[in-house]
Amino acid sequence: MWRFGSYLLLLTLLLLPQLAAANELTLLSVRDADGGQDYSVKLQILLLMTALSLIPGMLMVLTSFTRIVIVLAILRQALGLQQSPPNRVLIGIAMMLTLLIMRPVWQDIYHNAFKPFQAEQMTLEQALGRAEQPLRQFMLAQTRENELHQVLLIAKEPTTMAAADVPIEVLIPAFVLSELTTAFQIGFMLFIPFLIIDLVVASVLMSMGMMMLSPLIISLPFKLMIFVLADGWSMVAGTLAGTFGAMP
Repeated sequence: MWRFGSYLLLLTLLLLPQLAAANELTLLSVRDADGGQDYSVKLQILLLMTALSLIPGMLMVLTSFTRIVIVLAILRQALGLQQSPPNRVLIGIAMMLTLLIMRPVWQDIYHNAFKPFQAEQMTLEQALGRAEQPLRQFMLAQTRENELHQVLLIAKEPTTMAAADVPIEVLIPAFVLSELTTAFQIGFMLFIPFLIIDLVVASVLMSMGMMMLSPLIISLPFKLMIFVLADGWSMVAGTLAGTFGAMP
């Protein structure tokens, strides 16, 4: 299933520009046959429509999106904000950062897989294999050895297997587990300064005898002010991009 989904995503990246450039996009072709007409669905359109339903899920497990969106959600929780920024805003920010961080991968796929395929210098199978290489290199660079070892055990594959020989259906879950671990580690580091502010405010209120006043109400403006003065959003975006410094 993982291999099928990843191949569909790569196939969409290869075929989408070619289909978008076409003047007409016909779903059904009609030809005369004995006793009537015969209708057939174009294979490329069928594959594209199938891939479109899997693209959101595959983007989450094949790119940097998971790490980014989890860190942003933890940051919102650390600030003490419930619905601001809204989930749609966080997802939009995560998507834009993902496109920016994954830009070298997309460019490699476009120049070394799509363009030769469009020029008929490669078959579709060869183009898919070439398009998989930069994506595999990106995931391998971000995958931890412990997670990869565990997934190899689950898949009953040799744990001494070279990284280049790891099947894509084994690499993808190892990559996702590594992204979750890294995202939680970054989120923990982001939580510490805001937790200290909450403790200081709670201690001051307790010393003043204001037991009934919630410390979160007092600490929230201070956390927002410090976060803005420290140019927090730029720092978070830069830190997240820096964690992918091992990109191909």
